[in-house]
Amino acid sequence: MLRTLFVGLALLGTLMGQAPAQNYPSRPVRIVVPSPPAGGTDIVARVLAEHFSRAFGQQFFVENRPGAGNMIGIESVARAAPDGHTFLMVASTLSLNSVLYKKVSYDPVKDFAPIMQVASAPNVLIINPTVPARTLAEFIALAKQRPGQLTYGTPGIGTSPHMCMELLKYMAGIDLQHIPYRGTVPAMTDVMSGQIASMFSTALSARPQIDADTIRALGLSSGKRSEAMPSVLPITELGVPGYEATQWYGLLAPAGTSPEIIARIHAEAVKALKSKDVMD
Repeated sequence: MLRTLFVGLALLGTLMGQAPAQNYPSRPVRIVVPSPPAGGTDIVARVLAEHFSRAFGQQFFVENRPGAGNMIGIESVARAAPDGHTFLMVASTLSLNSVLYKKVSYDPVKDFAPIMQVASAPNVLIINPTVPARTLAEFIALAKQRPGQLTYGTPGIGTSPHMCMELLKYMAGIDLQHIPYRGTVPAMTDVMSGQIASMFSTALSARPQIDADTIRALGLSSGKRSEAMPSVLPITELGVPGYEATQWYGLLAPAGTSPEIIARIHAEAVKALKSKDVMD
């Protein structure tokens, strides 16, 4: 439902926003990321902020507001003035929270004006190289030999990496011990140091460490192969048929934001995503 709104409202904004909003932006614009720096959401937001700053001649900056399953940052944007000077870059946690928690302080549909789905990307299952498993099948076999003993980290309860691992546990019939962190980077740091055995990470964050051989990649959460990581196969091809869990990243504004402003931001975001620097 939310993904359909991204498309529909973006098109509506384009149609209504042929006349640009005058004198916009009039001051620096913040893009709130409800997770710590260096994660996938943060990386995507900073790419767009750099492009917007050049395109609009005004500073666009990223403000990281992590905590409470991303809800602190998300709620801050839901309550922000709808004047085009505050936006939200968020992953699929935006909609997952409504399912996972009894009380959520925002409505993912009513409180936001979707601008666009910026990207979708798989998560990648990574382990510390000292774990005695070189393949997904060996990792699953090891987990079955040691039920509840192998650990896995996540950026927090309800995040996409958390859901990816819970789905794998269910479909593969394994039991792992969950260690939640306050972001992707501290969890990955502990995987690299051997403090925890494994985790699902955004491909954006994990790829440099995979290339440097500081962590081992076992499989992708997507249903098909990725051109960005051709050597890592999807989990569904590695002995867990039907497994698929892809994360999306969305750019949103507070509900009530001018359709003209939404149309301008949407148009510039499309330009940024089609640029050679981003495509490379």
